Amino acid sequence: MVIPRSEHSISRAAISPNALKVLYRLKEAGYQGFLVGGAVRDLLLGITPKDFDVATNALPEEVRRLFRNCRLIGRRFRLAHVHFGHEIIEVATFRAAASPEREDDEEADAELDVEEADPEADSEIAAPAAVPDDPAHRAFDTTGRILRDNIYGTIEEDVWRRDFAANGLYYSIDDFSIWDFVDGVGDVRARRLKLIGDPETRYREDPVRMLRAVRFAAKLDFSIEASTEEPIRKLAYLLDGVPPARLFDECLKLFLSGFGAKSFRLLQQYRLFEHLFPMSAAAMKLPPYAYAQEMLELGLANTDARIAADKPVTPMFLFAILLWGAVLRELNEQSAGPAPDLAQLMQACDTVLRAQQSRVSIPRRFAVPMRELLMLQPRFQPPQRRQIVEHTAAPAFPCRLRFPAAARAGGRRRSGTRSVVDRRPIVAAR
Repeated sequence: MVIPRSEHSISRAAISPNALKVLYRLKEAGYQGFLVGGAVRDLLLGITPKDFDVATNALPEEVRRLFRNCRLIGRRFRLAHVHFGHEIIEVATFRAAASPEREDDEEADAELDVEEADPEADSEIAAPAAVPDDPAHRAFDTTGRILRDNIYGTIEEDVWRRDFAANGLYYSIDDFSIWDFVDGVGDVRARRLKLIGDPETRYREDPVRMLRAVRFAAKLDFSIEASTEEPIRKLAYLLDGVPPARLFDECLKLFLSGFGAKSFRLLQQYRLFEHLFPMSAAAMKLPPYAYAQEMLELGLANTDARIAADKPVTPMFLFAILLWGAVLRELNEQSAGPAPDLAQLMQACDTVLRAQQSRVSIPRRFAVPMRELLMLQPRFQPPQRRQIVEHTAAPAFPCRLRFPAAARAGGRRRSGTRSVVDRRPIVAAR
């Protein structure tokens, strides 16, 4: 085998000591171990990686036997998590190329209950063998999305399972070289995102790759290569079939990682936002609620600034500004009075939340305080300075509101033939 080593090198001083422990333990046990994906990409860019992932030819059960502090998780992709205090090193077994077989299976990811094993037990560990390629180990739905995939293979096969070429890089602990099968180093140099394989097929296998393209483009200031970009708008509807809990996690990565404002603009550009927050997207297209987008952009910009300043942020505030436009529209459908009934506002919040849970689920620990925050908004219409100071100083109130002149005037606007209340607080994270 000709190994496509890159001339670039990475200093071990920049790699997490815990990741190095995992790599060296795998090597000592006779397995291959590589630092993979975004960590290698970020190190080449001079960025400190958020986490360090490892790929190996050891099966998950074999990794568990090597590390007492290891747990196996997942059904869709079975992985080993090696815990070092608050840091988790994710270890994945090399996987084979996708099979054409299909099976309608709605099994979602879920953590498996696997008890820890003594690392000194079973010292003679057999070499990993490929699991039979049958529906019991790999499953697709009718759109081509992979529902379960535990078909193991070699590193040459594993690289074709990676999403973007820039993420398809392997750092070898044997000779400290980068193995590059797909010219990922070239893409990192060009600051370009290019899918490995046929873009439409890869998006159908996992529609979340469209969100990942947006997230990496926003985070790294990368361009999206033309063939990778072209199918996104056409296939955006595939996000409707992704489990809402998984989309919640993706939204936190998009909006609470320091580049939320840019992520929002890209989501709109590629028509993905309307599949994540359909009621909010519909409201922002109507002239009476166009200011909801201004409010959202300001809130995201302020959140990005807080993250840059190493200040805390909360998903509760994020989803409040994401859904405020939809709540206002629902409220105005019920009543256009200048002083809305709190019961109507609560009903509007509940209606929007119920509808939103089918797309991006919001855990109760965030949904309940978010509703309480939205219920406080009428107290600022019309705002009095003393009241604002009192309410925003309260520990339970996690954001500060400012009102433009039009809102202070308590104005009303016309939408078609009916009156619509102009409630436009400009929200900024405290």
